[in-house]
Amino acid sequence: MHSTGPLLDAEHTARPSDARVLHLTRGGTSVVVDLDASAAPTIVHWGAALSDSTPDTLAGLAIAARGQRVSGGLDAAPALTLVPTGAEGWFGTPALEGHRDGSGVSILLTIADVQAGEHRASIALADAEAGLAVRAELRIGPSGLFHQRITVRNTGATPYVLQTAQPTFPLPWDATEILDTTGHHLRERSPQRRELTFGSHVRESRRGRTGADASILLAAGRPGFGFERGRVHGIHVAWSGNHRVVAERSVSGDAFLAGGELLLPGEIVLPGGAAYSSPWVIGSWGEGLTDLSRRFHDEWRARPQHPRRPRPVTLNTWEAVYFDHSLAHLTALADAAASVGVERFVLDDGWFEGRRDDTAGLGDWTVDGEVWPDGLHPLVDHVRALGMEFGLWVEPEMVNPDSDLARRHPDWILRGRMSLPPSARQQQVLDLSHPEAYAHIAERLHTLLDEYPIAYLKWDHNRDLVDAASGPAGNARVHEHTLAVYRLLDELKAAHPGLEIESCASGGARVDLGILDRTDRVWTSDSLDPLERLDNQKHTGIVVPPEMLGMHLTSPVVHSSGRTVSLGLSGAVALFGHFGIEWDLTTVDDATRAAIADWVALAKRLRPVIASGRVVHVDGAEPGIDVRGMIAADAASAVFTIVQTATGAAYPPGRIRLPGLDPARSYRLRVLMRDGADAGQSPLAWAEAAPVLTGRELAEAGVRAPVQRPQQAMVVELTAEN
Repeated sequence: MHSTGPLLDAEHTARPSDARVLHLTRGGTSVVVDLDASAAPTIVHWGAALSDSTPDTLAGLAIAARGQRVSGGLDAAPALTLVPTGAEGWFGTPALEGHRDGSGVSILLTIADVQAGEHRASIALADAEAGLAVRAELRIGPSGLFHQRITVRNTGATPYVLQTAQPTFPLPWDATEILDTTGHHLRERSPQRRELTFGSHVRESRRGRTGADASILLAAGRPGFGFERGRVHGIHVAWSGNHRVVAERSVSGDAFLAGGELLLPGEIVLPGGAAYSSPWVIGSWGEGLTDLSRRFHDEWRARPQHPRRPRPVTLNTWEAVYFDHSLAHLTALADAAASVGVERFVLDDGWFEGRRDDTAGLGDWTVDGEVWPDGLHPLVDHVRALGMEFGLWVEPEMVNPDSDLARRHPDWILRGRMSLPPSARQQQVLDLSHPEAYAHIAERLHTLLDEYPIAYLKWDHNRDLVDAASGPAGNARVHEHTLAVYRLLDELKAAHPGLEIESCASGGARVDLGILDRTDRVWTSDSLDPLERLDNQKHTGIVVPPEMLGMHLTSPVVHSSGRTVSLGLSGAVALFGHFGIEWDLTTVDDATRAAIADWVALAKRLRPVIASGRVVHVDGAEPGIDVRGMIAADAASAVFTIVQTATGAAYPPGRIRLPGLDPARSYRLRVLMRDGADAGQSPLAWAEAAPVLTGRELAEAGVRAPVQRPQQAMVVELTAEN
């Protein structure tokens, strides 16, 4: 049923034999909504497109999904509605909660109006007794992503304290295994799995930013689902502040995912007539995680603001010079960067007033006159004369107590008490929801961007928000601060066309589609250890397209782990993203510099595929071997990396599959890069012969994995014949 106007009035009484149904469909996905299952509508299907369904069969599907009354239960079986609440008999996690100074806790929503089209619907719900109006927005994107958002309006006369507003996504009953991610600084988005049993699996982030330990995706699927196979559904909360995701399985026969902003006590108080909109929560499904991931990537790439030009190869100066800002050293580093093909040179922390280490200066965004007597112009001019763009590190949301700004305006620091919150990296957080603080930071950034031809800001955020309130005995400010950050990013982009911004947060502690709707890439992790990066990049990339993931070559001794790694391993692991370098190239010999130049050239050659192709992670390789690839959008070519993470059980190892290509086409297989020789063994036959195999043969039978020592890698290319 599709409509451009109201479908029914609030007085309609549902009849079991008369199911009225919305069918939203797009991009291979269908969402079916039963308008008559209870007072509020119910989603009875989210998943594969029901292209052969008719109005009669969809009505039958809705009726087939309704539960029975059972002994010891309510006289009418409660349903998992679009916005389930306790007053309708729902005993699971509610989608909406709140109160009026401790009273008015009951919410019973009924349909007031429905506006619907082929792939979107806006459903108005109301509870006149509670003084609430709710609008549930449902939208299916062009690649089949299912977006939901809830808007709550207070129609009563007294203030309403909102506690929870989180959209709900139904799960198939056989989705009994959960995948989410956890982690910490230097090890973000590490996967973990468990059985989804009866009850709730809840993940919360109260860090004031997305969080290094946050789950980028909460997924549930058939037991044993992987990247290549197994039906799986997952949700992502597109929000950069506190948030919650829930997976729940009920004895009433319902299972679902839910997510939204985690609201702190009293954070959202709605006066009469005021409204709150939840963040968009985005659901994807697929036959395997690669299929689920493809929907995120395709839709994100289709946005008007998505970066279109080739991603510039970037050198960041942090691990090269740290706080040692010598013009002579930095210009020599720029010369070395240009010689290997770098296209963007980013000056990291240490350029501003009083910033000789990380204990002082944050907030004083003026170029340090002692270190830079002529400003940044000599370095900027040198970098641009070499044909590179210039980028600059900033951390606008933070302040050191040892700074002129903090001494002048201690009232601009987020805190809930007279004393400051516990410090982290000797810094505190500015309250950008404070109008004067916002205006000051915006003016400083605009001034820098007006004075210097800055093409790129590395926007850092190096601590969690603790006790984040508007001042002593003040109200919680995470929500308002997050919105202010979004507003500032939007303002800078509008005023400085072409400016690109990276979201960095102690590495990868603010990676979500809320911040990525306003920025051009994320710094995936402060860890550049290639072995540590494999899991991190794999699971971050389920949601984030590869061209938006910062991936850099590291120096031979990794700053974060102390591990010694080869250039070949580092290059292979950094290849499938926004490629760059984090290394003092003035210290390398000519042979190493030439090898780095080769990796840069390869990254440039492959970046059209990285920016438009499909990521493939191969299931079933033996432990100790990681196989992943990028398949061109037209399936005319592909690149795979084969990384040896540890010694294997088989010696030589068995076959590995290279899936994802057109099964009917033939492909020539060539080695592009090899990290080391054959470990004292005879040559690998196919590496010598460059054979031709069909896409089906590569996916089903595969090729012998190379004999490699741990921490070695091979890059192979497949090109369609004719």
